[in-house]
Amino acid sequence: MRSDRIKKGLERMPNRALLYATGLHASHMDRPFIGIASSFTDAVPGHTGMRTLERFIERGIENAGGTPFIFGVPALCDGIAMGHSGMRYSLPSRELIADVIESVTAANAFDGLILLTNCDKITPGMMMGALRLNVPTIVVTAGPMMAGHQGKRRLNLITDTFEAVGKFKKGEMSEEERQVLECEACPSCGSCQGMYTANTMACLSEAMGLSLPYCASTMAVLTQKQRIAYESGQRIVSLVKEDVKARDIVTFKALENAIRADMALGGSSNTVLHLMAIAHEAEVPLTLKDFDRLSKATPHLCSMNPAGKWYMEDLHHAGGIPAVMRILKDSVHDLPTVSGRSVHQIIDKVRQYDPEVIQSLAAPVHAEGGIAVLYGNIAPEGAIVKQSGVEPEMMVFTGTAKVFDGEEAAMAAILAGKIVKGDVVVIRYEGPSGGPGMREMLSPTAAIVGMGLHKHVALITDGRFSGGTRGPCIGHISPEAAAGGVIAYINDGDKIEINIPENSINVKLTDQEIAGRKKTQVLLAPKEKTGYLGRYARLVTSASTGAVFQ
Repeated sequence: MRSDRIKKGLERMPNRALLYATGLHASHMDRPFIGIASSFTDAVPGHTGMRTLERFIERGIENAGGTPFIFGVPALCDGIAMGHSGMRYSLPSRELIADVIESVTAANAFDGLILLTNCDKITPGMMMGALRLNVPTIVVTAGPMMAGHQGKRRLNLITDTFEAVGKFKKGEMSEEERQVLECEACPSCGSCQGMYTANTMACLSEAMGLSLPYCASTMAVLTQKQRIAYESGQRIVSLVKEDVKARDIVTFKALENAIRADMALGGSSNTVLHLMAIAHEAEVPLTLKDFDRLSKATPHLCSMNPAGKWYMEDLHHAGGIPAVMRILKDSVHDLPTVSGRSVHQIIDKVRQYDPEVIQSLAAPVHAEGGIAVLYGNIAPEGAIVKQSGVEPEMMVFTGTAKVFDGEEAAMAAILAGKIVKGDVVVIRYEGPSGGPGMREMLSPTAAIVGMGLHKHVALITDGRFSGGTRGPCIGHISPEAAAGGVIAYINDGDKIEINIPENSINVKLTDQEIAGRKKTQVLLAPKEKTGYLGRYARLVTSASTGAVFQ
């Protein structure tokens, strides 16, 4: 076992003495050492219930003959960080978390890992660290939040808070109703209710085989989640004994299964960044073209909130990820999973599902998957759009650029009524390096929806979007403005053509006009030169390669 390096032999007497100082019994020394990476914090609603899950994971590990060790991992809530400078730390925290997992696991010579996680960057960051070390690993996501209620109407974070800002500003909502929504939209612990980034990543962890069946969709408040945590603790000891490592599970074909599930669910556009970063650590050659290829070949089956009507609790009661993959069975690879059963063995046990929530191949929500990759002179290396959230009349759109060097300026213009029908809002210098940190533009996009402009206005950015974003919002434009991408040279009044069915995005400028602007227009200086963000800005790669460190 890996842990023998700190507990076996005469020369490890001091090491054992320190381990005994933690309260270990002599019998623990002959067992596999299992690290439980817990991102518990009082500051993130998706993580406040983890103390209970830690206990059940510990029980499972002890019951199966392992020795559990809990250690802490930082966690940020994107919703709380949204709309201010704190959001610059969100995506960079993914690399920080990967480094924490690597450092603590390697230093303590853990034989296996349970990754207790839930929210946006924490899940991929933990997986990246585990894959970097290639130790046996199981992901336990803490579960989705319940829907809120206002009478019989169900509430959710995006529609009833972020988009409600625009409605209130437009005079369509009273102060009394606003206060009710603010207090009732998020009624329990758990990751936000729809197919936003946290829940999408939980679903993809299960789809690629790193979580036990139904882990992704089981609500945070259900005791079923505790049983899944207990079983995960038992299974990790078996994986260590069988020497089933993380990279044995996360292969190219497993990532294809995850992408197909992503497309069927209409998941967050952030999964493109995260799956590519996960593939990088797994040493799997995944590219944007793989997302495009699989999107065109995979129908969108689930009309999930925020663009659709269903919540995570509906998906769970409809059969969860096994039911979705059952519908896709003919295109899903039969691969090993951490449960000890293969993908097809799991999905073959699905006997019933709700065809209203998970639609059939013959009658999908959309013929193609939820995400599309666009190319053109604005984005020669690619850009991403969550096409499942775009209204049919906006799939092809030509508009007039209104350019902003940062989210705050764009948000002020939107709320001041300066954005009108026919505009394309351009937000630049928000990329991985230029942001730095590639902030999510949920506040501007939600305000546009709340003000009823999402059927008349598009938004493009070298930043990214929340999984809760809907409307014609195109992000991850690469190269970014700070790297001299064409988005840096777009001016107010330029015409921008967006054609999602044809996977194109272009500004109506000739190559000569663009070259001329590059000679006269100066790029903005870096915003951050010191601290973690300064280092991040210098080390991070393009969004087109997953925004990983060089």
